[in-house]
Amino acid sequence: MSLPLRRWLLLIAIIAVVLLVDQVTKRVVVDTLVVGQSLQPIPQLAPLFQITYSQNRGAAFGFLPQAGDVFLVLAVIIIIGMVIFYPRLPDKAHFSRLAFGLVCGGAIGNALDRLEYGAVIDFIHYTIPGVISNVSNLADHAIVFGVLLLVLESWRTDGQKAKPEQEMVT
Repeated sequence: MSLPLRRWLLLIAIIAVVLLVDQVTKRVVVDTLVVGQSLQPIPQLAPLFQITYSQNRGAAFGFLPQAGDVFLVLAVIIIIGMVIFYPRLPDKAHFSRLAFGLVCGGAIGNALDRLEYGAVIDFIHYTIPGVISNVSNLADHAIVFGVLLLVLESWRTDGQKAKPEQEMVT
């Protein structure tokens, strides 16, 4: 099997796993809870972590709730852009390959929610007292982790490029 084919299969596999886990967990929440209802799977962590069914019609933290369709279009554009750029990733961009799959899988998961429910289904409710209380989903976490991997790989490769320049100066 050729290397480009293996890389495309890797991307598809990562997207499929993210989508499967995301959509199955959201379906369980939608079928089990009513909007606003919370469960405490670990009672000792209830002040910090709960499962709370929420529908987010906007962006992160409910920002711009009236612009749900805009976010759907943006998700599609981002996915298309990443798929076009994917074959151009350098050979050693292993984190970026994983990151592209995570971001695309998460974006597709949230886009499917907007199409099916008219909102993104959120349920992972964590609270840091006095700092933040947020309800998100596994697609959101995949996107954030993917972006962090891209930043990490960018930082790592920029550091490797800077080393030869620093050695020449000394």
